[in-house]
Amino acid sequence: MKIDVYCDEAYPDLLSSEDKQAKYLFIGSLWLRTEDRESYKQAIHDLRNEYKIGPEFKWNKVSPSKLDFYKRLVEWFVEQEENLRFRCIAIDSGKVDLLKYHGNDQELGFYKFYYQVLNQWIHECNEYQIFCDYKSNRRRDRLQVLKRCLDYANLSATISTVQAIKSEESVLIQLADLLVGIASAKFNNKLIEGSSKADLVEHLESSLGKAIVPTGLCEKKFNFFRINFSGVW
Repeated sequence: MKIDVYCDEAYPDLLSSEDKQAKYLFIGSLWLRTEDRESYKQAIHDLRNEYKIGPEFKWNKVSPSKLDFYKRLVEWFVEQEENLRFRCIAIDSGKVDLLKYHGNDQELGFYKFYYQVLNQWIHECNEYQIFCDYKSNRRRDRLQVLKRCLDYANLSATISTVQAIKSEESVLIQLADLLVGIASAKFNNKLIEGSSKADLVEHLESSLGKAIVPTGLCEKKFNFFRINFSGVW
């Protein structure tokens, strides 16, 4: 089976910033069968046209005037059931030891966590195309190294590409942005009671029939993994 994965993140600079605006860095991924890509894109374009939304939608653009569109969009996401899945990870930036584990390189640490959000959902015999929201990196080979690591860890799967695309060019990257923004705002306690963003989060939780909280790996629709740095026994 051929699978497309569209990725985005929230608070990506937390590992390097001294003025932290949040506690948790989030990386999110939207998973779908490649054969469904065009029909999903068309459905999102149709919704965007129906509600007269501009060329780009994302979490930071949620507002009272556009709330009906965003509510209908998350309803549509839920209606696709497990054919359209979301997985994100939350990283407590205060517990990341860059010097000890990442060569004091925040960019390297960031892509190691990117590996974690992807690797657990890669299965044998499938072929994957992974699209990341464009990010300016100090080293140009970060995505090539990420692909190589995924290749080595999944010898019975095919990682055909790991490439960056600009969010304004992909409604599926924009949907990933929206969903990771929702998870991040809820978990980082960034929601203002009575705001349109808080209303949207509540609407998604109602549509899902469950709260947005960390889940087990078996959760397929809205999977939420919080990295445990203390370990288990």
